[in-house]
Amino acid sequence: MIKSLISCSIRLCLAAMFMVFAGLLLQGQAAALQSTQIRTVALPADDQIIHAAQASFTEYFQLLALPNDAVNAADIQSNADWLSAAFQRRGFQTQQLANQGKPLVFAQYRSAQKDAATLLLYLHFDGQPVLPQQWAQPSPWQAVVKKRASDGQWQTVDPTLLQQNPLDAELRVFARAAADDKGPIMMLLAAFDALKAAGQSPAFHVKVLLDSEEEKGSPTIHAIAKANAALLQADGLIILDGPQHPSHQPTLVFGNRGATSLTLTVYGPKAPLHSGHYGNYVPNPAQRLATLLASMKDDNGRVTVAGYYETVKLSAAERLALAEVPDDDAALRRRTGIARPDAVGRSYQEALQYPSLNIRGMQAGAIGDKAANIIPHLAVAELDLRTTPEADAAYLTALLERHIKAQGWYFSQGEPTDAERAKYPKIASLTAGAGGDAARTPMDSPLGRWVYAVLQQDGNKVVRIRMMGGSLPTEQLVSALKMPFVILPLVNADNNQHSFDENLRIGHYVEGIQTLLQLLRTRYPAG
Repeated sequence: MIKSLISCSIRLCLAAMFMVFAGLLLQGQAAALQSTQIRTVALPADDQIIHAAQASFTEYFQLLALPNDAVNAADIQSNADWLSAAFQRRGFQTQQLANQGKPLVFAQYRSAQKDAATLLLYLHFDGQPVLPQQWAQPSPWQAVVKKRASDGQWQTVDPTLLQQNPLDAELRVFARAAADDKGPIMMLLAAFDALKAAGQSPAFHVKVLLDSEEEKGSPTIHAIAKANAALLQADGLIILDGPQHPSHQPTLVFGNRGATSLTLTVYGPKAPLHSGHYGNYVPNPAQRLATLLASMKDDNGRVTVAGYYETVKLSAAERLALAEVPDDDAALRRRTGIARPDAVGRSYQEALQYPSLNIRGMQAGAIGDKAANIIPHLAVAELDLRTTPEADAAYLTALLERHIKAQGWYFSQGEPTDAERAKYPKIASLTAGAGGDAARTPMDSPLGRWVYAVLQQDGNKVVRIRMMGGSLPTEQLVSALKMPFVILPLVNADNNQHSFDENLRIGHYVEGIQTLLQLLRTRYPAG
């Protein structure tokens, strides 16, 4: 919608949208809206949304200029202080929740409707580490504006283009955390600016939790949420993180897989040995590790560990919802450079509903100009397992342990002793790392139906995703707070999150403000 919103007469477009919407209501085709008792008032005029977006760019660039790797407590504190002040300027009450020098930020805004429900919005302000030399700009912390040239390459343009009218939806802001997740934070602040300019109040009480260590797995958020359960109490949780579907359609996600890491070490001789003197006599741990890993998957990419998929059951309605997601399989294969996908599911979306087993790295000796003619003394593989609510980390790890033992392996607790070496021909260790479990809410939950109906108000088809593949600290929050949740992604799918040249498309920025305004102006039926 935003292309037409920006390029044509804005008020005429909005009027046409409401005429269509009103016609649907008269024809009885707005059952979803009626079933969730949606009550709204007119949004601020679209030019006010554009004005709020353009007025927020200065603050957006200021926020992006603050380094935010959670390993640096001083940087996190600077971000927390800046955000506290920014929310206070919009009339929020704020406080910082202590977290070993890396505070989370809590903010709340009371609706003028005293009997209104309360919704908690979760975002995070920390970002992935950076290697500045990889970025095609002076610094990842100095945001630049770019536009794709006719040859497909990104060109830096004058940032004053962000203040032009009409606003070009295809401009992009490049900086660390531009999309993940400082962009949505600024969308929320700009949405409140538009509300204030229109003399309006949100239709529900708003609480906001800004996480400071999401990119590190949010190791303390469960304990912090539990300790502050009364402060965070709400009728529902909306997570503003993640990318929209590549189709650019409004997207609503009902869960996410969890993630856990495992380190699998296979032991060989006590020390590296000359391959000429000992080859054909001393077993090579690298070869044995490769054989062990190969036993865990077949040629079609399906995990062969007994029981790995069997707990996941998809209903007919869920399979239908998965099939309705407008993925372009051919484009996915072209973009990833593969001839065919693994055969875990019948589609991309279905594949994400099952737990996965990924080898994220292997090491045994050296290669290239550092290589030596040796039998290495050990070989290591690091695995990451994507979990589901039906197959959590403990369940999958137990299955892997059983599978490895069935291949004739003995587990030692770290470096094997001489006695263990003398007794067992195949010795390995399996060490669990950090991670979090999956979480999912029913697609027909009251909160899910409400957000779905709100997103339908502009006439667009909404992409509903049962469970996305990436991980968020959803389970840690939900298990502590005991409340329903949904995930509402707002940024462009090709934003390069976690990589260099992270970016946010301006069209998505403006549409995100509009989406949040729709939410803020729609009364939640609970409460």
